[in-house]
Amino acid sequence: MNTIFDTIPKNDFYLFLASLIAILVAYWLISHFLRKFGKDPKYLLPEGTFRKISWPIFFTFISILIRSESLRTLLQLEEHGYWFKKASTVLFIFSITWLMLNLLKMVKKVIISNYDVRAENNLKARKIYTQFNILERIFIFTIIILAIGAVLMSFESIRELGVSIFASAGVAGIIIGFSAQKMIGTVLAGIQIAIAQPIKMDDVVIVEGEWGRIEEITLTYVVVKIWDKRRLIVPTPYFIEKPFQNWTKTSSDILGTVFLYTDYKVPFDELRKELTKILESTPLWDKEVNVLQVTDSKQSCVEIRALMSAKDSSTAWDLRVLVREKLITFLQENYPESIVRTRIQVEQGETKDNNL
Repeated sequence: MNTIFDTIPKNDFYLFLASLIAILVAYWLISHFLRKFGKDPKYLLPEGTFRKISWPIFFTFISILIRSESLRTLLQLEEHGYWFKKASTVLFIFSITWLMLNLLKMVKKVIISNYDVRAENNLKARKIYTQFNILERIFIFTIIILAIGAVLMSFESIRELGVSIFASAGVAGIIIGFSAQKMIGTVLAGIQIAIAQPIKMDDVVIVEGEWGRIEEITLTYVVVKIWDKRRLIVPTPYFIEKPFQNWTKTSSDILGTVFLYTDYKVPFDELRKELTKILESTPLWDKEVNVLQVTDSKQSCVEIRALMSAKDSSTAWDLRVLVREKLITFLQENYPESIVRTRIQVEQGETKDNNL
């Protein structure tokens, strides 16, 4: 009794078997080298590389195997060759897209791991982190759109429909372009932020009168974490088109000021000595700037500005609060007459007796 295998040409069977063995050998070689290089610290491959890309590579080889004519012969489905080829094409595009996305994430992880965003002097780390965060989203969006387009264009009917639509859509394209220009401008602003970097992750900014830190940057909006834990959502074009304050654009160190309004009797030299004493007693001061100046004289008071430096804006805020409190306490305890007061001078003239 003849079986189904007896009707299969031996050449096709051997060809399919050889293809299968070749694919398995290639898969084994790739997995072997990836595992080997992943364990060697001098290579850039992070731990778990093979685990993340093994399935995309496996499905890529499967897509090649599905396209083989010997497989269709073995299954006795020669008349369905069109669908086998289309399935192979779609699976191949899907596998390559999956592989590229995983490789992109791995490259980002390797590069960012060399920079510590939590360090004190983290300007370069924040630059790299910001660029990769935004560019990663751009690449993911581009890769997925291209993959979907490649899948659709692999079908002749859709390709012909697309060509005819594009050929007759000149006016519609212009209308859509004008309608979508705001969205396109927003995306381009996100790309510009990634390249020019007017803001970076964890930058300290003043936006719309609010003090906060850049918490998240996307292609279309930026999240600013306000000091009181609120979140300010700002469109990306805002940071391209409008002025704002960035306290950590080039460095995190910053100057802090404290203004005092005192009486004209205040002893300036004693106040300078007390400011130095306060600054030297706290680790909040970075030992760079220590200045006390009379910046204005008004009718009822003298304006005194204490200028000090700190390693970052948060520390500068705490330092200003401390210095203000200590200087006021110093005046209260030692020179209470230096506190601003309103004076009223009453003069009593001589009275004349006009009685005759």
